[in-house]
Amino acid sequence: MNEIDRINAEILRAVAADGRISNLELADRVGLSPSACLRRVQDLERRGVIRGYRARLDPVQTGRAFVVYVAVGLSEHTKAAQQAFEHAMSIAPDVVECHNVAGAFEYMLRVEVADLPAYKAFHSDTLGTVPHVRSITSYMVMGSPKDLRA
Repeated sequence: MNEIDRINAEILRAVAADGRISNLELADRVGLSPSACLRRVQDLERRGVIRGYRARLDPVQTGRAFVVYVAVGLSEHTKAAQQAFEHAMSIAPDVVECHNVAGAFEYMLRVEVADLPAYKAFHSDTLGTVPHVRSITSYMVMGSPKDLRA
């Protein structure tokens, strides 16, 4: 594994905060020439340290302002049951994150929809139809004072 030196760490912090930062501004910020900075960024991309760049969308304007974290427990803990659940979540457009976790339940989802009726439809029509779903616990987001996701 390649270590991240101080300059690469500064580059990563800067592009994580602003993926559209120009190479010129980035080079100035981290104290490198533009060509040396570009080589480092390209190396970080090639190695998969930088996996991509995203646009941060306004949830109200995109109709996805109602955010719910959903803890899902499965009735069966087989590989087939997990794969079936993960496949169902991978094709569900309202699920923007699906994490297999350790603890009292097997999965934590981040669901983004327009409003409570849309979440109820997701709860019934999507989660409610997936085999082996034993429990569903919903946590509606009231506010997000810190959110560093791009």
